[in-house]
Amino acid sequence: MNIKKALHCLVFLFVQNFMFCQDSGIFAGIEIGSKGIKMSVVEVTNIKKGDYVVKSYWSENVGIAKGIAIDGNLAKEDIDRAATVVVNNYIKIRDEIKVADENIFIVGSSGVAMAKNTQELIDKIKLTTRKDVEFINAQTEGKMLLKGCVPPVDYKDSMVLDIGGGNTKGGYIDVKNDNNFVFFPLSVDFGSITLTEAVLKKTRKDDVSEFNEKLFGFLPTLRDQIKAMYGTSPVALEKEKVFMSGGAVWAFYTLYNGAAKQAFNEFKLEDVLYYDAVLKNNFRRFEELAKTDKDAERVLKTYSQKYLISGSNLLLTCLEAIPDINDKKLYFAKEGQIAWLVSYIADRSKKVKKIY
Repeated sequence: MNIKKALHCLVFLFVQNFMFCQDSGIFAGIEIGSKGIKMSVVEVTNIKKGDYVVKSYWSENVGIAKGIAIDGNLAKEDIDRAATVVVNNYIKIRDEIKVADENIFIVGSSGVAMAKNTQELIDKIKLTTRKDVEFINAQTEGKMLLKGCVPPVDYKDSMVLDIGGGNTKGGYIDVKNDNNFVFFPLSVDFGSITLTEAVLKKTRKDDVSEFNEKLFGFLPTLRDQIKAMYGTSPVALEKEKVFMSGGAVWAFYTLYNGAAKQAFNEFKLEDVLYYDAVLKNNFRRFEELAKTDKDAERVLKTYSQKYLISGSNLLLTCLEAIPDINDKKLYFAKEGQIAWLVSYIADRSKKVKKIY
């Protein structure tokens, strides 16, 4: 499945739920995520036919969410760095790529939105760009992820989960109220970065062995929170297919299988278990791989071993809490990293009007 088909589901939550217009245009989005800032440039020709293309995508590592687990705030130095990266890329998109200013959107992910002082970041960005910055909540982000990570034909039989740096979010669709499709969100306030920082507060040394020991002691708390997440919408556990995205899942799939070749890439729980064991006991194997594999190198430049271990534990905990998990179909959604952002751009560009 090529990228156009993969992204086709960004604009369909079954055709009867949307109205479309035929205008074309180039739009850009800057996402302030927990572990990085992501830029996408999208050309839209006809959303109804799925005629739109991601013209460009790039990211810069900015671990802005690490302060949230410490005191609930974004650290001042992280705010300053994030604002600088956003402004520089905004100028690049506007002046070099020539995207119209009104077609550039700056958004913050739900993981960053958990911080108490996001207004400081908003004000700092707006001072230079004069652009409003909107932070989306986990429910909205989950809905956008579902539209971007699940083929429309599988909506009713699937749930989606995204393990980000700041939180884990997703959801599923069920049929309620006279055959209307209703989205049910799932979320928990732990991601790769926030879980790592929560565990680091309990450690005295900087070595991985103590980190693993403290993380093991933290797992009952994590399992309780994941159980509570599913408990809010238990129908999720009945879904036959689980589509997953986010940095932790990208890191797992890339280090274990190599760069994803398809839009939707199947894996098994046993794959994650093996990957987790290597992370904790033979990390040098991945370090050696990164010397010859550019995709593995990118993973290790993005995430430290501790972040990878935290992400792997989140992935395992989410999967192991699902009954009969070995009978489910599990997929890594390759384009999940830009799915919700492209959906946001399509919605804000008024090319799509929601009617449900």
